[in-house]
Amino acid sequence: MADTTAKLLRGRLLTFTSAPNGPEDTSAYTYENDGALLISNGVIKARGTYADVKATASEPFEEIDHRPHLLMPGFIDTHLHFPQVQVIASWADQLLDWLNDYTFPAEQKFADKTHGDRIAQGFYDCLLSNGTTTAVAYCSSHPNSVEAYLEEAARRGMLMLGGKTMMDRNAPEALCDTAESAYSDSKALLEKWHGKGRAHYVITPRFAITSTPQQLEAAGALLKEYPDCHLQTHINENHNEIAFTKELYPDAQDYLGVYEEFGLLGPKTLLGHCIHMNDRELGVMRETGSVAVFCPTSNLFLGSGLFDKKRTEAAGIKTSIATDIGGGTSYSMLRTLDEGYKVLQLQRQRLHPLETFYWATLGNAKALSLSEKIGSLDVGTDADIVVLNAKATRPMALRMETAETLSEELFVLQTLGDDRSVVETYVAGTPQKPADLGTANI
Repeated sequence: MADTTAKLLRGRLLTFTSAPNGPEDTSAYTYENDGALLISNGVIKARGTYADVKATASEPFEEIDHRPHLLMPGFIDTHLHFPQVQVIASWADQLLDWLNDYTFPAEQKFADKTHGDRIAQGFYDCLLSNGTTTAVAYCSSHPNSVEAYLEEAARRGMLMLGGKTMMDRNAPEALCDTAESAYSDSKALLEKWHGKGRAHYVITPRFAITSTPQQLEAAGALLKEYPDCHLQTHINENHNEIAFTKELYPDAQDYLGVYEEFGLLGPKTLLGHCIHMNDRELGVMRETGSVAVFCPTSNLFLGSGLFDKKRTEAAGIKTSIATDIGGGTSYSMLRTLDEGYKVLQLQRQRLHPLETFYWATLGNAKALSLSEKIGSLDVGTDADIVVLNAKATRPMALRMETAETLSEELFVLQTLGDDRSVVETYVAGTPQKPADLGTANI
């Protein structure tokens, strides 16, 4: 829940206003060397120099001095799987083998609400320890999993997005729903949770392989009824997946054509992976405003391929970056940015640290159509904030002795940082980084 006590947070402030156009684009961000944020009722009320904010504050406040650390908007993760907490770091071959060997057995446990509640506590602790304040998650096919996921988010006052996975074929019987039950269960959950507090419901057909045409039609009907909801699914992650999809939908022009036929595309549609896209698919994504979600650690872990950011964005498509737990290998957006940098470096697409930190904050917020609420330190936005220490470990401290610019500091955080670099995570103005993860909740 939002903390009603007004706070003044002092430290170095960094927030973006637009996507940086190269390392010299200082107009894309605002940086205050001795800045402050005034927070009240979970919202940023003032931002500026410490002297100015303190002098103009009109209400009593608690002052918290985070100097010399860097205060930024909380990180946003646009694609991960809540039921895969106990699947991360499982040895596997490729995508379809990994799903059958590890993911589907783990997801069956979420029929039990008690199991979901216990996993939710550990899941949220992991997010907050890494400075992530908003995420978009696939739950299991059980309504219980959505209840566990969104109840825990509400307890912590977090802006979270998620939904029940819809799948009625090519999965264990214990995980399969039907087109009718997927529609009715999703609609009931949506009407209960969407817009309640900070919760956003996401219509969630897993992917074309695990949904019949009837189920994808039901998902499209839901999206038409509730156009303010997001929809998430997967596409073009793996060559075997693409071949199987063509077998199941032989009349579709291509993989994206399946989703296009059932009305699943639009500006709030989040398409995970988008690695092996053809030109027609990119054109349709541009026309519909659909979002491409880059998941570097899972793409590398499962050997799926290299996301082409330059080609995708040159086609006029919005992109976001995500951990994809548990095919992804870290909850940390810092580690995810580092691996994303390497994936793009292999394709000679050099990514400046200003660009990556924009991506994980305002860029991802814009991709979710939520930038009026999250992703910046602008006055009037929700007070979701991460405090970062670029000298958190001995290797980082040694490197920082020679760092002279903000960009160098960001690159150190991205390349060497992890949860130890996160000093504090504020959710709606409330400090919530777990003091010690240990194993208490896992």
